[in-house]
Amino acid sequence: MAKSKTMPELMDENDVVGLLIRQHATIRDMFDEVEQATGDARAEAFQDLVRFLAVHETAEEEIVHPYARRALDGGDAVVDERLREENEAKQLLTLMEERGTDDASFPSHLQKLRMAVEEHARAEERYEFAQLVRETSSAERRTMALGVKAAEALAPTHPHPGVESATKNVLIGTPTAMMDRVRDVVRQAMGRKGRR
Repeated sequence: MAKSKTMPELMDENDVVGLLIRQHATIRDMFDEVEQATGDARAEAFQDLVRFLAVHETAEEEIVHPYARRALDGGDAVVDERLREENEAKQLLTLMEERGTDDASFPSHLQKLRMAVEEHARAEERYEFAQLVRETSSAERRTMALGVKAAEALAPTHPHPGVESATKNVLIGTPTAMMDRVRDVVRQAMGRKGRR
């Protein structure tokens, strides 16, 4: 008798669903770190969160969402709603990044962001990932996992609201990723210089 596919059995990072669910757990942990930290440690933890979210979302936008559009019943509607959620979170994340962790609004914005990101992750898992498990083979999901990992290696490290499609990510992603990574190096160097 064939065993049915259930989400807990897919927690292998070689399966795209397992990989992304693990990343969702990492994101929750990273929010905890930002909330518990103070001063420079909070700023550093927040930049780590920003980078992880930007890379994670870009990979989903380039690999998972286009596949879901084609493979799932009602895929366009499912993906369009996820992209709307991603754009809203990117806008808030960009504002928070511009203002910094010392801004008086940071704690309330962080809570709002966390709620939005966790709700988005639950919706992905329920409406997109669960259908992907039913509608795709393990080989297809393994291939998508490889694609996600490759996309993450080239993804921008900061949010770019309005760039939620695979086409836009491909067109501007590489130059934007290069600029983001240079910006990260400069920011890191300036932080070290200021601490000396």
